[in-house]
Amino acid sequence: MNYDDIFNKLLILRSPKVGPVRYKELINKYGSPEAAVAEIKPDDSIRNAVLHELDLANKLGIYYICDDSIDYPDTLRMLIPHPPVLSVRGNLKTLSSPMVSIVGTRHATAAGMSFIGQIAQTFAAHGYAVVSGMAMGTDTAAHRGALRSSGNKQTIAVLAGGVDYIWPMENESLYWEIVERGAVISEMPVGFVPVASNFVMRNRWIAGLGQKLILGEADLKSGSMKTARFAIDANREIYAIPSHPSDSRAFGPNSLIKSGEAKICMGVSDFFETDKITSDNKKNDKKNDSENSLLDALGTIPVSESVLSEIVKKSISEIKSHLVVLELQGLVRKVDGGYIRV
Repeated sequence: MNYDDIFNKLLILRSPKVGPVRYKELINKYGSPEAAVAEIKPDDSIRNAVLHELDLANKLGIYYICDDSIDYPDTLRMLIPHPPVLSVRGNLKTLSSPMVSIVGTRHATAAGMSFIGQIAQTFAAHGYAVVSGMAMGTDTAAHRGALRSSGNKQTIAVLAGGVDYIWPMENESLYWEIVERGAVISEMPVGFVPVASNFVMRNRWIAGLGQKLILGEADLKSGSMKTARFAIDANREIYAIPSHPSDSRAFGPNSLIKSGEAKICMGVSDFFETDKITSDNKKNDKKNDSENSLLDALGTIPVSESVLSEIVKKSISEIKSHLVVLELQGLVRKVDGGYIRV
């Protein structure tokens, strides 16, 4: 990184009312960041703020990459507009991996998060970096699923605040795992506390980074649906995971499947040959075969123990013991008439 070059670029970007579009206009008009700075004349407060940011970034081991750098992701560079400068904490090489974006609701079901985790783990095992926003629910499941795969380029968290600003705090341990074995990125200043509008742009960058986007559970008017729309506008390949139509979290993905804007996602076999699915997944499937068959038999309509016994060909006593385990894991719940999948 050329210090003077990044200093001038940040002086422009940290000036009032300058975002990616205005930045591009200024560079095109004046020919270079240095010339643009000479024209807009940032005051001392902006200069001091940028100097402080660069000093803090250096102390925290945070890198800057610009859109004219070979480290800048090609998929993001193709977006118009795109962030002229990204800050990165973690392994820069993660940004050179093929990427898949995975998004969905913060209020995902346990079954939905488990499904997302399996998909993310398989993509990471095949050399993809899984991109998401480090929110609770679906994002967390995607990151953690990717991190179950071996290696150090599995996942990328795109933040709405500064790359050093951990949010939500419940994901602090996840943040440090991603820094250790992936990358955290942001277009915002180091130390910046996000406001609502920043999450909209964060979602656009998530959509742009992935070569394809997978949408999990999502309400029709959710931020995840906006991310999917950004991906559609960017001509990305869209996959949506269907769910029961009585659940509002199914409205988003089901609507995209119905309109033909997304392909239906039934599992990892939609993307990879089944005989290439990771051995870890196979071991887990064998270990939990009885529990998995019970989960497959459950949905939003209650099913009794006797009916479950007939479906999975197990005795009622075996069914009960497996249901206890699944209840403790938060995957099923007992209601009037039997059990439902959470």
